[in-house]
Amino acid sequence: DVRLSRLELLGQAERALVLDEWNRTEAEYPADRCIHELFQAQAERTPDAVAVVHEADALTYRALNERANRLAHHLARLGVGPEVRVGICLERGVEMVVSLLAVLKAGGAYVPLDPAYSAERLAFLSADSAASVLLTQEKLRGLFAVGPGVHVVVQEEARAEVAAGSAENLASRVSPRNLAYLIYTSGSTGIPKSVAIEHESAVAMLAWAWSVYSAEELGGMLASTSITFDMSVFELFAPLTRGGRVIVVENALALPHSALADQVRLLDTVPSAAAALLKSGGIPPGVKTVNLGGEPLRAELVDALYAQGVERVYDLYGPSEDTTFSTYALRRPAGPVTIGRVLSNSRAYVADAALKPMPVGVTGELYLGGRGVTRGYLGRPGLTAERYLPDPFSVEAGGRMYRTGDRVRRKADGTLEYLGRLDHQVKVRGFRVEPGEIEAVLRGHEGVSDCVVVARAEAGEQRLVAYLVGEARAEVLRGHLRRSLPEYMVPAAFVALEQLPRTPNGKLNRGALPAPEPVSAEAGYARPRRPLEAALAEIWAEVLGCARVGVKENFFDLGGHSLQLVKVQARLRETLDRTVPIADLFRFSTVSALAEHLEGGEEGAGRGQAGAEGRRRRGRDRAAIRRARAGQGAGASVGATLKGDDS
Repeated sequence: DVRLSRLELLGQAERALVLDEWNRTEAEYPADRCIHELFQAQAERTPDAVAVVHEADALTYRALNERANRLAHHLARLGVGPEVRVGICLERGVEMVVSLLAVLKAGGAYVPLDPAYSAERLAFLSADSAASVLLTQEKLRGLFAVGPGVHVVVQEEARAEVAAGSAENLASRVSPRNLAYLIYTSGSTGIPKSVAIEHESAVAMLAWAWSVYSAEELGGMLASTSITFDMSVFELFAPLTRGGRVIVVENALALPHSALADQVRLLDTVPSAAAALLKSGGIPPGVKTVNLGGEPLRAELVDALYAQGVERVYDLYGPSEDTTFSTYALRRPAGPVTIGRVLSNSRAYVADAALKPMPVGVTGELYLGGRGVTRGYLGRPGLTAERYLPDPFSVEAGGRMYRTGDRVRRKADGTLEYLGRLDHQVKVRGFRVEPGEIEAVLRGHEGVSDCVVVARAEAGEQRLVAYLVGEARAEVLRGHLRRSLPEYMVPAAFVALEQLPRTPNGKLNRGALPAPEPVSAEAGYARPRRPLEAALAEIWAEVLGCARVGVKENFFDLGGHSLQLVKVQARLRETLDRTVPIADLFRFSTVSALAEHLEGGEEGAGRGQAGAEGRRRRGRDRAAIRRARAGQGAGASVGATLKGDDS
C-alpha cells in the first residue's frame, strides 16, 4: 500500500537501533593498500613458509612472489596497467594463483574464464569485458577466437621469456580505487552482467576475515571454488595476505581423494557440496571450521556437521555486488536459522520500496551499504543506477547502497532472517541464476514460441525445468542453450505444453505448471561395444540412478549436474585409476565420447610421446577392468556389468 509506505513506521528509539546501533561496525583496515601489496608484505615477513600447494606442486611465499613478479613484468610490457582487463583461462593449480597475482601486480584487473564454458560463452565474456590480454594454456587455446588487438599469452610458449624477466616487485600506478577483478552473474534481460570490484572493497572483506579466522584455520584453507565464483577471492587471498596456506583442489568433492586432505582446516563451499561430502564420509577429521554460502543453509545440515566433529559452522550470505560476503552467522546445533549480522565496515537496512525502514519482525527488502559495495556493472550505467542507490542513512557524503532483491526481517537481537526473493532469481548448487536469461536464449530459437523456466525442489535440491510452447525437441534446445550458457544454466528437464497456464487476468500461473516426468535412459538405448564403454556406462547409471545408460545418451540430458559429475570423477579414479579433469567430463558428455577420449583419441593415435602415453593409459584401463572382472577392490561392481548380457 503506497499510503502505508509513506508512513513513518518507526519510533525514534527503534529507528536509532535498526539504522545506527546495529550498523555500528567501523573497524580499522588498510584502506590505502591493494590486494597484491598485502601479499607482498606477507612474503617479506614469511618468505620460506609454504604459500600454495596443489597435488605435488608447492610454492613458498618467496617463490610465489617471484614467479608472479616475472609474469607481471611480462604483462606490463604488453600494456597491462590500471583498469586494463586480463582474461585468465587456466586449469586449477599453482600457475592459476601465480597468474591472478601477476595481473594484480601489473596493475590490471583479472577476468576469470572457466575452461568448461562453451566457445561462444567465452567469446562473449572476453568481448564484453574488453580484455586486452588473455592468459591460457596450449590445450585450451582452441577454445578462443580472439579479436584483433588481443594479446594471447600461452603459458607453455611464454615460459622461457617470462622466466628471464625480473623477480622484483613492480612499482605500478594502481590505487585502491582501481579495478581488481570482474565477476559475471546471470542477467534477467538475457545478457550476463559483470560486477566490477575495486581493491578497496576486497581489502575491507579480507580485513574482516583476518579478525574472524585464526592463523591455524587460514593455515589450511581449501581452495576448491572456481575463480568465476566470488567465494574464491576469500579462499585465495585471505590466507595469502596473512601467512596462511592455500590448498588447491579441482573442486570440493575431490577433497577425499587429495593427498593433502589431512592438511585442510577450513572448508569453504556451498551447502549442497557439503551435504554430498557428509554423505560420502569425505570431510577429513582435521577440518574444524566449515564456511557455507551461496544458498540457504538448512538446520539439518548444520546439526550433521557438528555431529561429524566440526567445531564451527558459519552461514555466509552476500551478493557479488557487495564483495563476496555481506553477513555472517556462527550457526549452532539446534540453534536459530539466521544469516546473522553484517561484516565490519558494512551496513544493512531492511526497508520497503519507498526506502522506509521496517520495524523489528516486519519483512522488507535488504539493502547493503558500506565499504563492500562495489563500483557497479561494467558498461551498464542504466542497470547500475537501478540497483546501486544513494544511501540515505549513511553519515558519509556520497554513500551508496545495493538493492539486493532479497526478502528479510530483523529479529529482536538484530540478526537477519532470509525469507527468499522478491523476483524469480534462484540459486542452483550455489550458482545465481536468472531464469529470464535462459528464457531469452530459448526464445531466440525458431522452434520456441513461448516459454518459462522455473526451479523445482526435487530430492532436496533445486533443478531447473523449462516449459515450452513450440515444435523444437529437447535435445535440439539443449544444444542451442549450451552454445551460449554454462552447463549449470541448462535445464535438467524440458516439458512441452500446448500453451502456458494463465490466470483469469492473463498472468502466468506458475502454480499450474506440471511436474516433469522422470528422465529415462531407455529410449534409443545403444549398448556398450567394448569393456571401457561398459565400465563407464555402469558408473553413469550408478551416479544418475538409472537402470542402465546407453553409450549415446548425454550425461546432462539424463538429469546430471556438476556435483554428480564429481562423483563420476571419483568413481573413475577408484575403478580405472584415472584422474580425469572436470573440464574433460563436461566436454565428453556421452559414454562413447568419453571412452574414445580416455583411450587416447587423436593424440593417443599419434606418434611419439603422445602415442606412447595413450598406449600406457589404455594398458592401465585394461588392467583395471580385468581387476574389476575378478572382483578385486573398488572395481568389483564394474565387473558385474562386464559379465552381463544387457550391458
